[in-house]
Amino acid sequence: MKIKDIIGFLETIAPPAYQESYDNAGLITGNADTLLTGVLICLDSIESIIDEAITHHCNLIVAHHPIVFRGLKRLNGKNYVERIVLKAIKNDIAIYAIHTNLDNMLQNGVNQQIAQRLGLKNLKILVPKRQTLMHLTVFVPVDHTQTLLNALYAAGAGQIGDYENCSFRTTGIGTFRPVRHANPHIGTLNESEEVMEDRIEVVLEAHLQHKILKTMRQTHPYEEVAYFLTVLENENQTVGAGLIGDYDPENGFSEMDFLKLVKQKMNAGVVRYTALRGKRVQRVAVCGGSGSFLLGNAIGAGADVFVTADFKYHEFFDADSKIVIADIGHFESEQYTIDLLKTALQKKFTKINVFSTKKDTNPVKYL
Repeated sequence: MKIKDIIGFLETIAPPAYQESYDNAGLITGNADTLLTGVLICLDSIESIIDEAITHHCNLIVAHHPIVFRGLKRLNGKNYVERIVLKAIKNDIAIYAIHTNLDNMLQNGVNQQIAQRLGLKNLKILVPKRQTLMHLTVFVPVDHTQTLLNALYAAGAGQIGDYENCSFRTTGIGTFRPVRHANPHIGTLNESEEVMEDRIEVVLEAHLQHKILKTMRQTHPYEEVAYFLTVLENENQTVGAGLIGDYDPENGFSEMDFLKLVKQKMNAGVVRYTALRGKRVQRVAVCGGSGSFLLGNAIGAGADVFVTADFKYHEFFDADSKIVIADIGHFESEQYTIDLLKTALQKKFTKINVFSTKKDTNPVKYL
C-alpha cells in the first residue's frame, strides 16, 4: 500500500475542493507514491510529533492543521515551521493536512464530533455552501437508460442529502442525421433518424464533474453525447460552516448546567462565556476552531448557546444578550478529530498501523 491510497480515502471523506480559499490542506511534504509504513494522527505536526512518528516507524503524519500555512521563502531552520519541514524531509516522513475541508463536512466532520459529544440531534449545517452542486442533463436511447444511470450513480451522481440514486427522466423523440465521418451507433450515414430517448437529469457535486462526465462518455452508446451541465445556486446541505442542533423538548438544560456539560464532555480547561440570559438551552450552534465569524448566523438560527473558540475580548460584546457564547479553546474544540480520523482509517484499512499521538500539542496552558 502507498501513501496515496490513504490520501485518496481521506479525500473521499473531506474533498479538497471544500477547503477554504485561505487554507493549505493536502500533502505538504513527502511523495505520495512512497510505500506506507504507518500513520500517525495529530492536530499539529510539531517537532515532537515528527519524533513520535519516527519512534512508531510511521512515514505518514495526518494532521488537522497545516504546518505550512503561508509561503516559505527559505528552509534554513530559523523558525519552528522550517525546522519541522526539514526534519520531516530528512526522515522521509510525509505530512498531510486535512483542515477546513474536514471542518466543512456534515458527516464525519469536526463539528459533528462536538455535537455528538454534547448529545445534540437534528444536526444541520449552519451556513451551507453554495455553487458546489451541478445539474447534468443527458439524452440516451431508452434501452440504455438504466445502464447509464447505474454508471452515473457509481461515479457519485444522484446524491441528495441522505438519499442516493436520485434522478428524473422524461421520454421523447430524439432526431439526428449522421454526416461526413460519423460512425453512428444507430442509423445510417446521411439519413435522418428518429429514436425514442430518455432525458435523464441528475445532481452532482461540482468537484466530481470530470469523473462523472468521463463515465458518461464511456458508458453512453452514442459517438457524440448530447448533454448540458449547469451550476446550481442551491445550498449544499451537507457542506458548510458550523452546525446547529437541538435537544428533545424534555431534555434541555439550564444555561449553567449546559456550560458544565460542555466543560466535562469537551475536556476543557476553562470555558469563557458571556452573561447568562436565564433561558433554557434547547438549541445549540457549534464550530470547531475559530468560529466568531458565525456568531450572527448562530443568533439568526435561534441558537441559545454558541460553542466555539478564539473569541476576542470585544467580540464577546456582540452576543448582546441574544445568545450565550461559550469559548472552550481552539485545541479543545478540535481534539476529538484525532479519534474521528483514526476510526475511519482503521475501518477502511484493517492491515495498516494507525496511531493516535500521545503528545499534547496544545500551545495554551491553564493555571
